[in-house]
Amino acid sequence: MHLLSASCVCALLLATLPRQVSSLETVIGLYGETLEIPCNNGAINAKEIMMTKWKYDKGEGLTGDLLVKKNTVSISADDEYKGRVSIAENSSLLLSAAKLTDQRTFTCMVVAGADITEYPVNVVIYKTPAGLEISGKAEDLEIGKLTKLGECVAKDSNPAANITWRKNNTPLVADGKGISIQATVAVDPVTGLSTTSSMLKYSAKKEDAGAEFTCSTQHAVGKELVSSPATFTITYSTETIVLQVTASDPLVEGESVSLKCMADGNPAPTAFNFYLKGELVKVENTNTYTITNVSRNSTGEYKCSLADDPTMKASQNITVSYLDINLSPSGSIVKKAGEAVDLTLQIDASGDVKVSWTKDNVKLNKKPKFTTLTYADSGRYECEVKVGLLSRKDFLDLAVKGAPVIRQLTKLRGENGKHKVLICEVEGSPKPAVSWSINGTSLAESPFVDGKITHKITVVPTANLSVSCSVSNELGADSMTINVSSLNEEVRMDKQDQSDDNDQTKLVVGVVVGLLVATIVIGLAYWVYMKKSKQGSWKTGEKEDGSSEEEKKLEEKVDETSQKAEV
Repeated sequence: MHLLSASCVCALLLATLPRQVSSLETVIGLYGETLEIPCNNGAINAKEIMMTKWKYDKGEGLTGDLLVKKNTVSISADDEYKGRVSIAENSSLLLSAAKLTDQRTFTCMVVAGADITEYPVNVVIYKTPAGLEISGKAEDLEIGKLTKLGECVAKDSNPAANITWRKNNTPLVADGKGISIQATVAVDPVTGLSTTSSMLKYSAKKEDAGAEFTCSTQHAVGKELVSSPATFTITYSTETIVLQVTASDPLVEGESVSLKCMADGNPAPTAFNFYLKGELVKVENTNTYTITNVSRNSTGEYKCSLADDPTMKASQNITVSYLDINLSPSGSIVKKAGEAVDLTLQIDASGDVKVSWTKDNVKLNKKPKFTTLTYADSGRYECEVKVGLLSRKDFLDLAVKGAPVIRQLTKLRGENGKHKVLICEVEGSPKPAVSWSINGTSLAESPFVDGKITHKITVVPTANLSVSCSVSNELGADSMTINVSSLNEEVRMDKQDQSDDNDQTKLVVGVVVGLLVATIVIGLAYWVYMKKSKQGSWKTGEKEDGSSEEEKKLEEKVDETSQKAEV
């Protein structure tokens, strides 16, 4: 028997102790699923591995064996892992139906040649929440009052879920005033899974009506979970009230008008008071009151209020438009020319009026006046009065009539000188009938306008005669006579007039020539006389005064003769 030295024994023991990898790997598994725990991650050539052994940490320094793989696999687990463990081709440990109690360290021991190496692996088990929903929801939310909105629950997760509340997808953060969030976590004693509950208390605002509230959580594994949205009725007391008037425009007598009292409270009030010009009417389960068959006396201020708070009021003014006109005279009337008509238009209206006039559909610039009627005043006169969109019309059909009067009877010689044209100008209404005392050819009759008509005939008189134009209508008659000479007589008279004109011309020429000759003779005599007088004055100066007087007389005669010659 050979004895080994102490140093050899120590070396042998040191050589057989397993060498542990310094780093600790962590593997995450999902609750209820099969977890693969790797061994050495290929650090050792599989052909060199003589034996692989899996064990786990039981706590308190104790370990438990799971299985050994040498030539064959020998499973030694006899506790909670019985029937749950197996080994893969790459020596990884396969652990089925992962539980939270599997969160511990599993160690893979590998024998390769003279080396024994251990690979510890830390296992963590995650589980996403089974669901996310809002429960215990409030029936409604009151403005300004911190009210429990609901509770969001994330069931059976690991680790415990963190819940976030959102309004219209915007995260809510507790502020100690209008938002309060309280979260609690409960752990299932059997499974170890956590259930997180988050309660939201919220002080609503008016604009929260229709807002969507949700809760969500983002787990370490898996996608984000979001609850179904929840909406709430926001309740608040009435702050403003409005009276709405529904009526035609313009609102006229005999129609209906609807009054609607609208309050902004929620829920909406169901009872209202209507103040109808001093009369109080209370309605329930409606906010509308209808006034039928309105009249001009219905114009005024109308109010409504909450039945339980009469101080909360609203008002509106209602105007019933009306327009009454009275045209006098109106309709169809007949007047005589020269008379006067006092045309008056009386208006009773609910506002400022606009008046327009037309005559035979032609616009007039002002109201017509009839102080002295003429035939031109006949026609249809219409007045239109407007108040806003309301209008009224009336008319006067004025017919000015009178017995016919011949204003002028004239005669003209035709252009060729072989006939004469007689013109009879008549005024009267109804249209007068025109007749002549002789037969002639009718040239034309003018249109009957403004009570006037002109009638022309052509005649060829062979002798001097008197011609009458007679006119008549239902109101009277008139006639006028004109003398018409024959065409032959007019020719003779024209020749006589020409002869007389020639004789007169000859007489005037003779007188003028005689006067000119007389002027020349007198001038010549005066010249001779003056010459002799100057010769005598050289001999004696005693006769100067006498000769001067004679010279003056002679000059006066010459001037007189010159004036006659000019005439």
